[in-house]
Amino acid sequence: MKDAFDRDITYLRISITDLCNLRCLYCMPDGVCRKRHEDILSFEEITEIAAAAASLGVKKLRVTGGEPLVRRGCAELCAMLAAIDGIEELVLTTNGTLLPRYAGALRQAGVRRVNISLDTLDPAKYSRITGGMGRLDDAVAGIRAAQDAGFAPLKINVVLIGGFNDDEIPAFAELTRRQPIELRFIELMPMGGRFGPEAYIPVGTVLERVPALTPLPDDGGVARLYRLPGGQGRVGLISPISRHFCASCNRLRLTSEGHIKPCLHSDRELPLRGLHGDALTEALRAAIAAKPAMHGVLDADHMSAAGRGMYTIGG
Repeated sequence: MKDAFDRDITYLRISITDLCNLRCLYCMPDGVCRKRHEDILSFEEITEIAAAAASLGVKKLRVTGGEPLVRRGCAELCAMLAAIDGIEELVLTTNGTLLPRYAGALRQAGVRRVNISLDTLDPAKYSRITGGMGRLDDAVAGIRAAQDAGFAPLKINVVLIGGFNDDEIPAFAELTRRQPIELRFIELMPMGGRFGPEAYIPVGTVLERVPALTPLPDDGGVARLYRLPGGQGRVGLISPISRHFCASCNRLRLTSEGHIKPCLHSDRELPLRGLHGDALTEALRAAIAAKPAMHGVLDADHMSAAGRGMYTIGG
């Protein structure tokens, strides 16, 4: 289905929990208001909404959180979503620390790709950025578990944070020389984390720090792609601030309590919980019609108007 700006809406990101086993400083606030179990969509409700979205042309689903793997039965939900008629691609975003336990089950459930968040290669800095809750060894073990389970291509997401991990840009890029992974640098978005606008650096910095990167053809995704000479993998640059991709945005976002967001950086939300059949389909049509031409985050000094933290929307 097309929106008012002739964009085909084919992608639904589904947050299944606000909870996370880490406390990343750019994502989670100091105090997290824990929702009651009954306030969160059931697996059956999520599947019904996803099926309605598929009937309107959605072909790709991404399961997110919080950390989706902290919700019991995540693999079972993935199997339910993978079975929906019209869904061609099911993917999942995770911090990776629980993948040694769940990677095989996710693969069997029909998940075809995982994106793993990893913002530093230094153990002490990893502990710091995760609020003292994480160990780098656990994330690395998760990456290996995903590879062993057959997830390919494996994508690793790095949020660029000036003064924290920008000195690691060459080391991150170097990972793609010897491994068939896509290492994606993402600009820090002003969404209420514990870093100010001074921590923002544009992804163009990557090309300055790693001048050997050569551009690759556009594959239709949000990342501009590059490769190191002789590299097995690719480097992706995602620029929601410095070079936004709103004109090609094809996604909606479903929060864990059942609100559909037409745009990440808008406070516009439509409640879906309790709707069924034609009423649910019409609400999704309304969400698609409500997608703005572009978001209002013109630079790092303009706070997102999302109205909630990233961990409550889905990474």
